[in-house]
Amino acid sequence: MNQRPGNQLFDAYFTARDMREVFCDQGRVQAMLDFEAALARAEAHLGLIPQAAVAPIEAACRAGHYDFAVLGEAIATAGNSAIPLVKALGKQIATTDAEAERYVHLGATSQDVMDTGLVLQLRRALELIESDLAQLGETLSTQAQRYVATPLAGRTWLQHATPVTLGMKIAGWLGAVTRSRQRLQELKPRLLVLQFGGASGTLAALGAQALPIADALATELHLTLPDQPWHTQRDRLVEFGSVLGLIAGSLGKLGRDISLLMQTEAGEVFEPSAPGKGGSSTMPHKRNPVGAAVLIGAATRVPGLLSTLFSAMPQEHERSLGLWHAEWETLPEICCLVSGSLKQALLVADGLEVDAERMARNLDLTQGLVLAEAVSIVLAQRVGRDTAHHLLEQCCKRAVAEQRHLRAVLGDEPHVTAELSAAELDHLLDPAHYLGQARTWVERAVAEHSALTA
Repeated sequence: MNQRPGNQLFDAYFTARDMREVFCDQGRVQAMLDFEAALARAEAHLGLIPQAAVAPIEAACRAGHYDFAVLGEAIATAGNSAIPLVKALGKQIATTDAEAERYVHLGATSQDVMDTGLVLQLRRALELIESDLAQLGETLSTQAQRYVATPLAGRTWLQHATPVTLGMKIAGWLGAVTRSRQRLQELKPRLLVLQFGGASGTLAALGAQALPIADALATELHLTLPDQPWHTQRDRLVEFGSVLGLIAGSLGKLGRDISLLMQTEAGEVFEPSAPGKGGSSTMPHKRNPVGAAVLIGAATRVPGLLSTLFSAMPQEHERSLGLWHAEWETLPEICCLVSGSLKQALLVADGLEVDAERMARNLDLTQGLVLAEAVSIVLAQRVGRDTAHHLLEQCCKRAVAEQRHLRAVLGDEPHVTAELSAAELDHLLDPAHYLGQARTWVERAVAEHSALTA
């Protein structure tokens, strides 16, 4: 049986299929060929090459004409992918029009082809990421509003703190998604630009027509013409990689929270279930957070890849040796990891299974201790802060030592009952009455998301 070589075993788990298609061999080659076809059109438009040469060049600029295995072998000798591709392109054109073959790649250099091809790929990658982020934001917005008043234990240093709401926690995830969407919008004008400088960035081979051709080429590719070529100025790509790193980290936070809430000891929020999902090869009862694992895995892997991009920034003179090469697979892999993380996040967020009763029971595991602050604050207004704090501290210690609910201990303490009625104590020890601005935080996160989406 014939099988396509590659990392097929893990791709479906860690990478979205549509993103892998952007950065597969077909996608890479086609993006470079799109540059060559656009260059021919731009140069013909300005009279640098015959208009008759355009059609044969365009006809040859189809990735399906080329053997990627042969190209791969040639790259090992040539040192980059553009050199053997341009040679193969010339041969392909010559089979139908030997005259047109003379005009292919005129005035360009290999890095122009590869970098602009990469930008074309990144534009498509951006579209996919932005679409998934918008969808994730909408799902989180819906879930935050659904659980806006559902109390659960806040946890600081992995210990129970005062109550929060599930909606507030989800709103935190939503806010991070919204900020990442804003960052992507802001960087687009800097990222989606043409690379066209020729041999050493001067475009000398094109003479007086250099700038008009560069402008026409940018127009053909629907890219912006930058102030100058950026062969060894890689900040645009690293900025994009950095934002992807932030996205991976924010999704990792979501995955970490979900995995902790799914722990047997908590059992409050779960990934959606499906046949065969999250099982164990030996333990039939297991329900593992397999989606969260992808989110955490990507958040762990992307920073290392991002460090490669930063390390490759101090490139030599007008063309880099080795540092440019270090980028070739790095940024595409970051895109692929983030795409896989986003797909899993969408599945998790859309199908959240929530056990509000378990949340309520867990909130009471400390038998009211998590609400000691609520009582102390009200009591302080009547007997003073230090007195109230000391009194509540002693009552908490007694509750723990006697294994009694804090409400019962407080009800037995004359210094407390002299100031607070039974109804007041019941109110203060109800988690639903000590949620502070949780609803406001949800409303603000939802409003910011909606404003960006409108």
